[in-house]
Amino acid sequence: MNECVISLGKKTVIAMVHLPALPGAPDYDPEEGMNKILDSVISDLEALQSGGVDAVMFGNEFDRPYVLKAPPEGLAALATIIGQVKSMIKVPFGVNYLWDPVATMALAVATEAEFAREIYTGLYASDMGLWAPDCAGAARLRSSNCRSDLQMLFNINAEFATSLDNRPLEIKAKSAVFSSKADVICISGMMTGMSVDLAELKKVRESIPETPLLANTGVTIDSVEDIFSFTDGCVIGSYLKHNGDTWNSVDPYRVRKFIDKVDAIR
Repeated sequence: MNECVISLGKKTVIAMVHLPALPGAPDYDPEEGMNKILDSVISDLEALQSGGVDAVMFGNEFDRPYVLKAPPEGLAALATIIGQVKSMIKVPFGVNYLWDPVATMALAVATEAEFAREIYTGLYASDMGLWAPDCAGAARLRSSNCRSDLQMLFNINAEFATSLDNRPLEIKAKSAVFSSKADVICISGMMTGMSVDLAELKKVRESIPETPLLANTGVTIDSVEDIFSFTDGCVIGSYLKHNGDTWNSVDPYRVRKFIDKVDAIR
């Protein structure tokens, strides 16, 4: 069994490889096709790996508006792209198909990913409508494919949504670990690129001292030291892009500067 990518005290930096819009999404470019997507992924992957990130995660961030059930053409396209760049991947990698936990797990199994992040638990009123994830379906898919080594990263406060469960966040975290066997807990801001609440992060840390905890959005070079005082690492996307804009390509200079700061903290 492989060593876990995310563990207590490790301060792991997971950097996002955001794919341009996939087939089926409104912003997909049929003239440029899959070659445009592949070129973008190769460029961002090279910049992130050369900058020293600990792991990468492939996600369909550009597939706006998001869906709650992955379309087959989009899921197939994401798996195809990962297959095409797999020989280039030098660090552990994970996947996330927004916002479908079962599809995410299927993608992780098919591509032999080391971790899979999604909203697995809860009930939400969201931009995508009423949102009821299928944690059991994802967990059983992992089990049936004999991938107990594949870490499930539970994002427990969804972006673009309001939870219909009014329990405090720290109780949701503790419950996800107890009832759903969460391997890692992720805490997010209200939207992509928005910072997490440090006070809430502290409460969650105290409620799950034996479970790895990640800040899932909004981490910057200025906030990472404070965030790492409560967490075991972060997922980072927007800050590492040119001008810190989610929709731009990865900026190699920003990656190197961020990792230099992290190394100084570690």
